[in-house]
Amino acid sequence: MEALKSYIRSIKPLSDNSWNILQSCFTERTFKKGELLVKEGQICQSIFFIVEGSCKSFHNLDGKEINTAFHFENDFATNIQSLTSQQPSTSSIKALEKTTVVILNKNKLLAAYSASHEIESFGRKVLELLLTRQTLHTESFKLLAPKQRFEHLVATQPDLLQRVSLTQLASYLGISRESLSRFRSAR
Repeated sequence: MEALKSYIRSIKPLSDNSWNILQSCFTERTFKKGELLVKEGQICQSIFFIVEGSCKSFHNLDGKEINTAFHFENDFATNIQSLTSQQPSTSSIKALEKTTVVILNKNKLLAAYSASHEIESFGRKVLELLLTRQTLHTESFKLLAPKQRFEHLVATQPDLLQRVSLTQLASYLGISRESLSRFRSAR
């Protein structure tokens, strides 16, 4: 819980009172490799803080997983669209390995917002961070050629090359596995 507390305070300093209120929103859970945190078609009710492990966000397109994000330790994951609109999720979040998360329940979090302006500000900042990351990834498909997307990934998220399979990484970048291998070997 200390990692989460430190991370939260790096985003938005909280008083001890606000921290105590926020803790009432937390539930810790461990997911097995391959287990879904959010399932396509369900309404997302939580924000997940990754304590240990990793997961990915993806769409299912005719039985093929199209990766849209990867989440690692000290990172938040959710389906923003479903969480905020309360509409069924069009994507899933799956544990890539045994993954321990702290779950922030939306309804409890909304109640905490009413109790503390600091918590409300923190929640807004988390959603802004998630939305910014999602927007940057989406824009890369509009603005960058495949090799440029790979080079950008190497510059900004080099850990993905170590922790994610080539097949999953190729899906995330929107390129073939063969092209990704060629880009990697040319470095």
